[in-house]
Amino acid sequence: MTRTLALVESPAQVLNLLEWALGERRGAARRARCEVAVLLPRDAGTRRQLDAMAEVARGEGLTVVLHDVRRNPVPLSRALATLTPKLATAGRLVIGDPFSGMIQRLLPLARTRDVVLVDDGTATLELSRELLAGEPLVRWHHAGRPSATAARAGRRLTPGHGRRLEVFSCLTQNLRLPPGGVVSVNNYSWARRRFGPPQVRPGTDLIGTSLAETGLIDPGRYVTEVAALAQRLGAERYFAHRREQPAKLSRLADLGSLEIVRPEIPLELELLRGPVAQTLVTLPSTVLHTLPLVLTGTSVEISVAADVTGWLEPDASPRAAAFLEEVTNS
Repeated sequence: MTRTLALVESPAQVLNLLEWALGERRGAARRARCEVAVLLPRDAGTRRQLDAMAEVARGEGLTVVLHDVRRNPVPLSRALATLTPKLATAGRLVIGDPFSGMIQRLLPLARTRDVVLVDDGTATLELSRELLAGEPLVRWHHAGRPSATAARAGRRLTPGHGRRLEVFSCLTQNLRLPPGGVVSVNNYSWARRRFGPPQVRPGTDLIGTSLAETGLIDPGRYVTEVAALAQRLGAERYFAHRREQPAKLSRLADLGSLEIVRPEIPLELELLRGPVAQTLVTLPSTVLHTLPLVLTGTSVEISVAADVTGWLEPDASPRAAAFLEEVTNS
């Protein structure tokens, strides 16, 4: 029986791994043969959600180990010593973010030729383009020359010559891969079964993004624009992205009557637990693609808030504006 090792770094990646393993895809025929290595980031909000999702995964029968690899060199060395033999002997490797520098460092240690990608972030769209073009794997807002590690990762993940690549995604409509790549559909069946259905209440909720934290929008501009948008919509709650900074959220709360909600688990599961507003308005992000699937069968209406390309910093690359439009329009 194939032993699966999963390398994940975000709460959404743990959710998508659980969908791959336990949803309709049934990727993990035997749960005990699937080990999850969580490579903890520095961000406190993400760490809180990862702790919660690790408990969910353990409750579902998966083995989960947290590795604090980014705070100083000692835990990193310890994690590498632990993971190296596991990477070398895994029959299948599941990874979250193929653009992560940490994942790209670990990839050469894996001998398996069977790789599954489960990150349903906007990175999925960029991954398709870069693999087809034979380019290094770098994020859409990356500036400067790609590293040699990014180039090796692109070659390592390109299917063919005995290498198998499966992309497990809800973004399948326009997702193309090089010959030999396999696309499987994530419809969030496990999440709906495990956490739903939610209570739906009247009103409007607004869903935020981390575009300011990414450096693409000035935080002050973001707060002003979102506060004005919330007032126009009559929004009651603002669901913050896990990476949004507390100071920025405090300013947003001070400008109006919005209740700021910081979910303890991925937004998809938070909304399934309910209560959820009848109308959800989201700024451009992955949830434009995930929430319609997660909330299927409910009366919740989901729409995109606005064209935010006008909010971008003057020095933002043309690729940033084009990519945001692609995420929204696709």
